[in-house]
Amino acid sequence: MALVADNIEAPSSSMVSRGALVWFAILATTLFLLSIRTSAPWLITFPEGWVLPVTSQMNDAMGWVVTHTGAFFRSVSDALNAPMSNVRDLLNWLPWSVTVFVLAVTAYAASGWKLAVFTVLAVAYMLLVGLWTESMNSLTLVAMSVPMAVMIGFGFGTLGFYYPRAERAIMFMLDVLQTVPAFAYLLPILLLFGFGAVVGLIASILFAFPPMVRNTLVGLRGVSPEVIESGLMSGATAAQLFFQVRVPSALKQILLGINQTTMAAFSMVIIASIIGGSSDVGWEVLSAIRKARFGESLVAGIVIALMAMVMDRITSGFAKKDADDIDDHDALFAQRYRYLLIAIAGAMVLYVLSLLFPVLQSYPEAWEFDPSGPLNDAIDYVIVEYAAWIALIKTWAFFFLMLPLKIGLEQAISPYSWGFEFTFERKLMYGILAIGAVGLAWARSGVEAAIAAALLAITLFVGITKLPWPTVFAVVAFLSWQLAGMRLALAVLVGLGFLLLSGVWPQTMLSIYLCGIGVILSFILGSTIGILAAEFQPISYFVRPINDTLQTMPLFVLLIPFVMIFKIGEFTALLAIMAYATVPAIRYSEHGLRSVSAEVIEAAECMGCTRWQMLWQVKIPLAMPVMMLGLNQTIMYGISMLVITALVGTSGLGQQVYIGLGDGDFGVGMTAGIGMAIIAIVADRLTQAWSRKKQEELGIRAEL
Repeated sequence: MALVADNIEAPSSSMVSRGALVWFAILATTLFLLSIRTSAPWLITFPEGWVLPVTSQMNDAMGWVVTHTGAFFRSVSDALNAPMSNVRDLLNWLPWSVTVFVLAVTAYAASGWKLAVFTVLAVAYMLLVGLWTESMNSLTLVAMSVPMAVMIGFGFGTLGFYYPRAERAIMFMLDVLQTVPAFAYLLPILLLFGFGAVVGLIASILFAFPPMVRNTLVGLRGVSPEVIESGLMSGATAAQLFFQVRVPSALKQILLGINQTTMAAFSMVIIASIIGGSSDVGWEVLSAIRKARFGESLVAGIVIALMAMVMDRITSGFAKKDADDIDDHDALFAQRYRYLLIAIAGAMVLYVLSLLFPVLQSYPEAWEFDPSGPLNDAIDYVIVEYAAWIALIKTWAFFFLMLPLKIGLEQAISPYSWGFEFTFERKLMYGILAIGAVGLAWARSGVEAAIAAALLAITLFVGITKLPWPTVFAVVAFLSWQLAGMRLALAVLVGLGFLLLSGVWPQTMLSIYLCGIGVILSFILGSTIGILAAEFQPISYFVRPINDTLQTMPLFVLLIPFVMIFKIGEFTALLAIMAYATVPAIRYSEHGLRSVSAEVIEAAECMGCTRWQMLWQVKIPLAMPVMMLGLNQTIMYGISMLVITALVGTSGLGQQVYIGLGDGDFGVGMTAGIGMAIIAIVADRLTQAWSRKKQEELGIRAEL
């Protein structure tokens, strides 16, 4: 996935010296640029006169596409509208008792009675809170989008498997689709397909099919050569070899792709409601958010989370089954399809009973319960009773953490914020302390740590948004070259050049500032929890359902409690980012520590390592490459949350995406979306390159 050289060797001392000299040159140049920034403001703020007309050219191109192809896309929309309406009508026509029974049987077939009980309880919640019809409307979107996304993803995956040139183009397309915020491509979809439920379906398909492509590729490539050779010796044709040998052998990985595609489709439920306007659970969440009603939004959000959990468990349950269990050709027909026959027979019986007993047809409104009132009261109680603490936390975090990193200590320190002036003497003291920290880092950890300390000291003094853009170019490009070679460095320079010349550099730095703080704090917190979960099984059991809920809960819902408690602002956005981005750090840290070889642990125990030494000197160093993949995913999650946090008043690329969507300006929205994709891709390549390099240094073989 990452662009990493296949044979990275440990750098020699001369290479380290040359690299250190380049870093020192970058530091010296940065200090010089900062010294002349007053007389050369273009080093900080790129002149508008130098910006290329990217947005207007995009608008012109999109206008041409709509003019010449609009009729075709509208006909596609009309063609998809009929089956979508039929599926929605069918799900709403079926008695709730029939739907519950079919889902329970499916869950039992996938993973046994525990999942069946959980499924019944989850569906019972939808009935109890009175959101059954809305749930079926949301399920319609998933039921339509997942099969189409699976077919498209399987087709692209197969094409990439057989044609390496096509694979490179497909991988680039997937990177763009998975890193450009969904909101950014809502506008072109609206312009091409028009407003309605089908537009949400198209958006869901575009968002959901990439995981299927990747899993299809992995599955087909993982088929054993011996299996292929056996098929060839049996005289199989090319088609028979593919459909009767390769696909069955790769079935578990393909089913995992279906699982991930299903989860991706569920994550689009609310976004699809924005442009679809259908009466589903996503629309209920949006309506509650607009009224700032935490209780109602949480009640509806839990419905989406439960639906996602049920489908996740069912699809992953089938994915974990052996191929022989799924399709046993030697068994009798009744044995092979026993669960299907039970589901059909039970559904028919329940349908007949529902005609006799209306309670099995429509869930009585008198049995419904609305828990939103107590939830709203609980939030109001917290706001009133802990107002002083809430204000203190927000003030300290903003003035002493966020503002210094945003605009630097030289502007953040003032009598209003810190209680004193940042005088020349204090600046001189800061410089002495910074030099001392650099020297200490050099003495204890080497030249690389000293360079990192120097860059951090400079950034903290001037602020992320006030760094000279040539410095950002030099630092990121040279780091890319050190980690993965010239190819990545050139690609990074091209991406940064687009951000600069398209006029979104200020918004880019604002996004990096906010997302950067959120990612660092999320990774520290998540890694700590993951380490504890790996060491203590009860903590793992406690954290796991919380992780599942945070990952399946709609992102919009995560904003509501923070907005109600801390009001709108960057601190609220930071908390929302952390709530979402901490989960992968927890999962990867725990997985990495639990995956350390048992032989290594046994050898360390024989050497007399204490539990503390075992953790810090054996497990964590060996798990670090996997934990860095957790950092990679933490960055991806943080960036995906940026667009959502723009709803609470943040300025950055996410806000530009909303401006483009609100004004119908394709160029503005897509430029910002591409900008976020560039940040995500650069972060992905750098973290995965570092992880791969550490794996090779440690002699670890890990699948990315």
